[in-house]
Amino acid sequence: MADPITSRLRRGVTPDAADANIGRARTLPWWHYLAAAAAGALNTLSFAPTPHGGWLELAVFVFFFAWLTRTTGWKSATLTGFAFGFGNYVTGVWWLYVSMHFYGGMPAPLAGTALVLFSLYLAVYPALAAGIWSFCAGHARNGKLVDTQPFSPTWHGAFAFASAWAIGEWLRGTVFTGFPWLASGYAQVDGPFAGFAPIVGVYGVGWVMALAAALIAQALLRSRTPSNTDTQSASPLGPRVATPAVIAVVLIAAGLLLPLVSWTTPANATLTVRLLQGHVKQDMKFEESGVKSAIDEYQQMITAKPADLIVTPETAIPVLAQAIPESFALAVRHFADSTHSSILFGAIGGKITPEGRVVDYTNSLFGITPDQPGVYRYDKHHLVPFGEFVPWGFRWFVNLMNIPLGDFARGPAVQKPFVVHNQPIAVDICYEDIFGEEIARTVRESDVPAGVLVNSTNLAWFGDTIALDQHLQIARMRSLETGRPMLRATNTGATAAIDAHGNVVARLPVFTQGSIETTVQGTTGFTPYVTSGNNTVLAVSLLFLAFGFAFGPGRDRSGRDRSGGLKKNGNTTGNA
Repeated sequence: MADPITSRLRRGVTPDAADANIGRARTLPWWHYLAAAAAGALNTLSFAPTPHGGWLELAVFVFFFAWLTRTTGWKSATLTGFAFGFGNYVTGVWWLYVSMHFYGGMPAPLAGTALVLFSLYLAVYPALAAGIWSFCAGHARNGKLVDTQPFSPTWHGAFAFASAWAIGEWLRGTVFTGFPWLASGYAQVDGPFAGFAPIVGVYGVGWVMALAAALIAQALLRSRTPSNTDTQSASPLGPRVATPAVIAVVLIAAGLLLPLVSWTTPANATLTVRLLQGHVKQDMKFEESGVKSAIDEYQQMITAKPADLIVTPETAIPVLAQAIPESFALAVRHFADSTHSSILFGAIGGKITPEGRVVDYTNSLFGITPDQPGVYRYDKHHLVPFGEFVPWGFRWFVNLMNIPLGDFARGPAVQKPFVVHNQPIAVDICYEDIFGEEIARTVRESDVPAGVLVNSTNLAWFGDTIALDQHLQIARMRSLETGRPMLRATNTGATAAIDAHGNVVARLPVFTQGSIETTVQGTTGFTPYVTSGNNTVLAVSLLFLAFGFAFGPGRDRSGRDRSGGLKKNGNTTGNA
C-alpha cells in the first residue's frame, strides 16, 4: 500500500532544503478552485433530464476526489469542497429564481442575490465533508509537516471520502428542516448504483458512488506514481493499482445486478387509476376568477370517467374546505357513489373557531370513498420554508414576495393511509417526497402499511425548468427505496405513474391539460431501507470516519511520523 503522504524527497531537493521548507504551505493557484466550481456545475448535468446521468456523475466524482488530493491541508480541502458545491447548487437550483421573481414578484437583483446566498449556504455541506475527509484521512493532522506535498490517496482516504460525503448530504437534508435536493444518489436512478437504493437509500447510494469514484481515482493516481517503498525502477502496476480498480468494478457490477432482487411482492387487486393535470396558470390560481375556473375545471375532469382511484394535484381546489361550493361537493359525491370511484383532491384545510375565525390552515388532501360517509384527510407535515411557513427572523423576506398563505400548521408525522378496495395508499404533498426517511417511516410505522405511494404537487411556481424533471427523478428514488409504485398528479407536470422498480410507465407532457389512465399493482413487504432508514449509512459512515481518525496516518507517540519520516528537532526527515 502506498504511503499516505509521500516520504521520498523530490528530485534535486536536499534534506536541509526540505527542512527549511517545512511549515511553508504550498499555495494552490486560483484556478484550482475555479476548476472545482466548474466540476460542480458539470455535475448538475448528471441529474434529470440527462438520461443515464449517473455515469457522468461517477466521472465527475473521480475528478473531484483526485482534485481534493492536490490539497495540502484542511483549509484548501474545505475551500475545494465549497467551490465544488457552489458550482453544483447555483446551477442546479436556479429555478428558485423563477419562483421568487416571476411568480413571487421579488425584484430581479434581490431574487438573484437570494439564489446566490442560498447556494453559498448549501455549499457549506460539501465544504464540511471535504474538511472532515482531510482530518479523518490523516492529511490535515500532519499539519505543516506535509504542507509542501499533495495528498496521496489511500484506502482509509477513499472510505473517509465516501463517509464524509454521505454525512454532509444527510446534514444538508436535516438541518433547518433540510433541503436534500440534488443529493448525489438521485442521479443514480438510471445509473450504475441504483440497485443499492432499496438497501441503504439515497444517501447510501451516494456513499457507494463516492467510494467507487475514490477507488478509481486511487488506482489512476497510483498508476502514475511508483510506490514510495519500492525502488526507482519498480513497476507502478500491480496489486496496489489493480485492487482498488477491481473493487470499484465489483461495486458497479453489484449496483447493476441488485435490481434483479425483489424485496417486495405484489399484494391486493390491481387498481385502475386516473391522474389529473389541470394546467392552471399559477398567476391566476388564487384570483377570484381563477379559483372559480379551477373548481369548474376539476369538477369536469374528475367526473369525466370512473376509475378505482382519481387524484388531483396539490390545492387543485384553491379554497378552504368549508368554502368548497355545494355544487362541486354534491357532484363529486354522487359521481363517487354511482361509479364506485375513490377520489383524492387537494384543498386548504383549517379550523373555524366559535367566533368564526379560521385558524390552523393546512395544505391538505381530502379523500372520498364510495358509499361511505365522512371524508378522509391528510395534512402536510413537512412544510416548505418561506412558502408554507416563515422561519424566525425572515418575515421581511417573505413580505417581499406575493405568496398567499405563507404560514400553515403541520400535520402528524405518520398519518393513516387512504384505503381503496382494500389497498392502503400512503399520500404526501409536493416537497414531502424528497425526504426518503419520512416516506419510509410512514410505511414502516403505519398500522396498515401502504402498498402504493401517491404524491400530489404543484410545480407551476418554477415554470418550464429542470425542477419538474428533477422532482420526477426524486419520486422514482422513493419507489426504489420502498419497493412500491408511486403515482404523481401535478398541476403543470410531471404527472406520471412509476412502478415498484422506479420505472416511469406513463407520463403526461408538461404544460398540457389532461389525465393519465393506467393501472397500479400495490406491493407488500419491507425493503432493508424501509426497515432501518438512514441508520445504516450513518452508522457505517461514522464507523469509518472514527477508524480513519484513530488509525489513519498521523504522528504517533514513538516519535515516528506514520507517513514514513523520522522526527528531527521537531521536524520530519524523509527516507532518502
